[in-house]
Amino acid sequence: MKLLHACTLSALCLATQAHAVNLTVCTEASPDGFDIVQYESAVTNDAAGLTIYDQLLLFKPGTTEVIPGLAEKWEVSADGLNYTFHLRKGVKFHTTPWFKPTRDFNADDVLWSINRVNDKNHPAHGVAKNGYVYWEGMGMSGLIKSVAKVDDYTVRFTLTRPEAPFIADMAMSALASIYSAEYAAQLQKTRQLEAINTQPVGTGPFVFKSYQKDAIIRYTANPSYWGGVPKIDNLIFAVTLDPSVRVQRLKAGECLVGTNMRAETAAAFDGDKNVQMMRMNALLTAYIAPNAKHKFTSDKRFRQALWLALDKKTYIQSVYGGNATPAASFLPPGMWSFDKSLANQYDPEKAKALVKAVGYDGTELSLFTRVGGSIDGKRAGELMQADWAKVGIKVKVQMMEWGELLKRTGKGDHDITFLNWAGDNGDPDNFFTPNLVCDAVEGGGNKSQWCNKQFDALVDEARKTSDPKKRTELYLKAQKLVYDEVGTIPAVFPEYMTAVNRRVSGFVQSPFTNNDFRRVSVK
Repeated sequence: MKLLHACTLSALCLATQAHAVNLTVCTEASPDGFDIVQYESAVTNDAAGLTIYDQLLLFKPGTTEVIPGLAEKWEVSADGLNYTFHLRKGVKFHTTPWFKPTRDFNADDVLWSINRVNDKNHPAHGVAKNGYVYWEGMGMSGLIKSVAKVDDYTVRFTLTRPEAPFIADMAMSALASIYSAEYAAQLQKTRQLEAINTQPVGTGPFVFKSYQKDAIIRYTANPSYWGGVPKIDNLIFAVTLDPSVRVQRLKAGECLVGTNMRAETAAAFDGDKNVQMMRMNALLTAYIAPNAKHKFTSDKRFRQALWLALDKKTYIQSVYGGNATPAASFLPPGMWSFDKSLANQYDPEKAKALVKAVGYDGTELSLFTRVGGSIDGKRAGELMQADWAKVGIKVKVQMMEWGELLKRTGKGDHDITFLNWAGDNGDPDNFFTPNLVCDAVEGGGNKSQWCNKQFDALVDEARKTSDPKKRTELYLKAQKLVYDEVGTIPAVFPEYMTAVNRRVSGFVQSPFTNNDFRRVSVK
């Protein structure tokens, strides 16, 4: 009998060419799918939006500065209603076992990609089983009047109103990722359009190879990438739900990068000669979302009681190992227009009085939390449960997988949930519009189910205004309104942590908490 050598992390062993450069990344959860425009989770963005696809525009690594992407340059009309994008020539779509392109990227691909999500009559619109949560939440359907082909390498967007964040929006994966119209036509011919979600094709730095559900995703470098061929031959995402196992794999060198690391594991790498824990005050807010449509949580006084009862000092120590600060604004401190005058609230006695005034009858409320992720959801939920019990509120903690949590909270099945929101474009609007405006309730992004017309009017005016000073004034008012009405409960501003092996160079943390490996190399 012949004995076969088994590598330490057997699921990640690759039968690749000699001397291939491999980068294995331990991720904290599985992607929802690979049709990026259907989804809103960060892990899906990493697995599809920044690997498989390119966007019209990009963000300069480590910053919120917009730079050219598939569009080399752009112009904006004087009235702010027309945006003309000049497309890059010579860009190749991926060649895969399921698709071999016969032409380069051009304006037809932009039209197909945008019209597919924007036009409900488009033949591919209905293929998204999950809908277009981010697109609807950002109000894009009411914003984009049309997108027209000027010529093969020029497209013009016409808007219904001026929109200050629009250029930054065109760098967001869930809004501006470009698909192959030719591949879509091939799938439509065989009535297999849903394969976009499982057999993706893009122009991005990595070509999708395979996905073993809840275990491993494999990519290879795109040999024709317009931005320069990546320096790693094989990119592997190892889905590793258990944070202690992620630490073990990183220490053993089986994973060279660990994304969205739990703050409580940071100490495990103190003094480690091989792995450094990179930290960043990202555009990131952890928040609690009481369902404003349900009994009791629909009452502002009850929502305020939930806030007043939460001992954030103990919560930060127990859940984040001290690596977070209390939040009072929904905007994080690194975001322009952040209101530092808002103060955290903690007053259990006042909370008790408010619970009594509301007429709360002891009904047990559901608190949805996820399995896995950047914090111990069970511990966090139980701490909230205990604090709320002290003021007379009964809560049952319900654990579920990440995709299920997003789906159910998007429909409003919960009484209370808690989530993180990381900004995607460096604009305050990206916090407010997808999470708190009325349209986002219908779209599924507004987990608080809170709808306030005065708030919507402030945000709408800020989107139409190009003057930064005026926009800041409006966003300060919007923050105060959310604070006073308890539209949602800002919990903490966590430090964002990424564990990186010292053999890895070129990795830059993003203020959006994205993980982009196109410029990474391995020694």
